[in-house]
Amino acid sequence: MIQLKTLEAWFITGSQHLYGEETLQQVAAHAQTIAASLDAASNIPVRIVWKPVVKTPEEIYRVCQEANTTPGCIGIIAWMHTFSPAKMWIGGLKVLQRPLLHLHTQFNRDIPWGDIDMDFMNLNQSAHGDREFGFMQSRMRMNRRVVVGHWQEQDLQQELETWLRAAAGWHDWQGARFARIGDNMRQVAVTEGDKVEAELKFGYSVNGYGIGDVVAKVNAVSDEAIGRLVQEYEQAYQVAAPLRKGGDRHDSLRTAARIELGLRAFLEEGNFKGFTDTFEDLHGLDQLPGIAVQRLMADGYGFGGEGDWKTAALVRAMKVMGSGLPGGSSFMEDYTYHFDPENRLVLGAHMLEICASIADGKASCEVHPLGIGGKADPVRLVFNVTDGPAINASVIDMGNRFRLLVNNVQAVKPQHELPKLPVARVLWKPLPDMRTACAAWIQAGGAHHTCYSQHLTAAHMQDFADMAGIECVHIDEDTKLQQFRNELRWNEAYYLLNNR
Repeated sequence: MIQLKTLEAWFITGSQHLYGEETLQQVAAHAQTIAASLDAASNIPVRIVWKPVVKTPEEIYRVCQEANTTPGCIGIIAWMHTFSPAKMWIGGLKVLQRPLLHLHTQFNRDIPWGDIDMDFMNLNQSAHGDREFGFMQSRMRMNRRVVVGHWQEQDLQQELETWLRAAAGWHDWQGARFARIGDNMRQVAVTEGDKVEAELKFGYSVNGYGIGDVVAKVNAVSDEAIGRLVQEYEQAYQVAAPLRKGGDRHDSLRTAARIELGLRAFLEEGNFKGFTDTFEDLHGLDQLPGIAVQRLMADGYGFGGEGDWKTAALVRAMKVMGSGLPGGSSFMEDYTYHFDPENRLVLGAHMLEICASIADGKASCEVHPLGIGGKADPVRLVFNVTDGPAINASVIDMGNRFRLLVNNVQAVKPQHELPKLPVARVLWKPLPDMRTACAAWIQAGGAHHTCYSQHLTAAHMQDFADMAGIECVHIDEDTKLQQFRNELRWNEAYYLLNNR
């Protein structure tokens, strides 16, 4: 399970020796108070760790290097309580490899009108100390997040939470391993990509493994372990009568349980955070993994169908970012359309593999023919998805760069029963409207596979893209198609000129 409280962000305050020891003690006390308050805030997902005030180039360099090499440190929050000459920060910022949030705040919310004097002014200099610090970051062309406001304001803490969740997802990618079981679905373009460039850019690795490596684990599963997992299925889901003990398809449920246990053992042994498979490469498996993939995603693994490793990695990152929030995230695909002029909708689904973390109520465990893959009927969880705001996100390899594409959507409850569609499914209205959103998605080269999330927003994804140093394109309620196409053209020129 994903535990964000094992991670930490460092609260680093800048000053200088000019102001004397008494002022520096006040700076430290104020910084400790802010860090402790943020650390105790219920919506802050990671630990906020105060670090001693930095006053020299050597101290700044040392703390930045320490952040780089501390495994649990996902980023730094920097604040200039007083004036901290920015040339002191050059060395530290040059070596910093963690995401940076510049907090533009001050300790006092209000000006003490009747008591303010030059001592107060010398102590509370964030209004121009942070501008000095900001200049150096801009001069160095650094990607960073700037958050402005009083540190006790709920809006500021919400922005901080969003950035911290993005930083947690980015941190999780560093050194992550993803298994591509089998290869890509034959002749498909968008699920391919440059895995070497991805490792250079994103920090995770993708390597191929034969289906036989999984089959060996599946064949080694004991009957006792299968029995225990089948009991878990019966407690967690509405298991269809034919799959229950004594039913004529009970062996199918046991086969599905065997596949889950073997696949899980393969992933745990390899220390993988996500995986892909393909229905074109199932030699040695009786079924295409259905419920196995759904349950592994619910436990935090990333997944992409048909060899789509970019989506598998994105699903994992978004599950980390959303950990502890209501709702869930899942591998998804725009499958078919409802073109009623009064109620245009997208039906999102996949053959089998939609995560039950986004289910509306208790899922039904069923077995049905698949129609492709040439294997036995696979067991899967069937459910509708709750209504409400959500996003679809996709990472695309554009050849000269990676692009993150995000579309705001509004999920709606099904207006009719779907008795002959035995898969997990969700209906949504893409914003701003179906014509604009679909055209914009296609103009941007968006993939048919996405990560659908109920608990993240475009703000999380923008922060994440900034940390990765990649393009982020957002389709929302304000999108105008011609302006969107111009944005794509401008981005093309920008990334060509900057070689990024």
